[in-house]
Amino acid sequence: MRILGVDPGISITGFSIIESNRNQSSLSAYGTVKPNQKDSLPKRLNYLFEEMNKILDQFNPDILSVEDAFYSKNVKSAMVLGQARGAIILAAAQANIPIFEFAPRKVKMSVCGNGAASKEQVAYMVTKILKLKVQPKPLDVSDAMAVGLCYINQSKFYD
Repeated sequence: MRILGVDPGISITGFSIIESNRNQSSLSAYGTVKPNQKDSLPKRLNYLFEEMNKILDQFNPDILSVEDAFYSKNVKSAMVLGQARGAIILAAAQANIPIFEFAPRKVKMSVCGNGAASKEQVAYMVTKILKLKVQPKPLDVSDAMAVGLCYINQSKFYD
């Protein structure tokens, strides 16, 4: 099974492709999508949507695992993040790919055993779980890997 893990953002969206067979998982690809910061919000959302379509076409994942919106004191930031998530989810929905959403605390708990783990702790654990030689950078990428691993860890509940 091929899982596309996504850590959505309007500035940087991290993504990873994880292959999972029974009890073994391996990282196939990862990267970031970075809309131009000077573009208007609609243009950035469209860029995110188009780039997500390219990723879906290139890697043909079986599942989209995406981090759910977190609650924020800054309502505007939360709304923009929600719109970025919407662009990503729409791309997967149009490709008929099942979508699973996980709260940030659930992702951290699944990968680190601690729902309040730092981004650095998540990066460390992802590196160990996937047997990577170096920690992936930026942290948006390791977060995306963690979201993909969270789906794998939770998938037994979906079967």
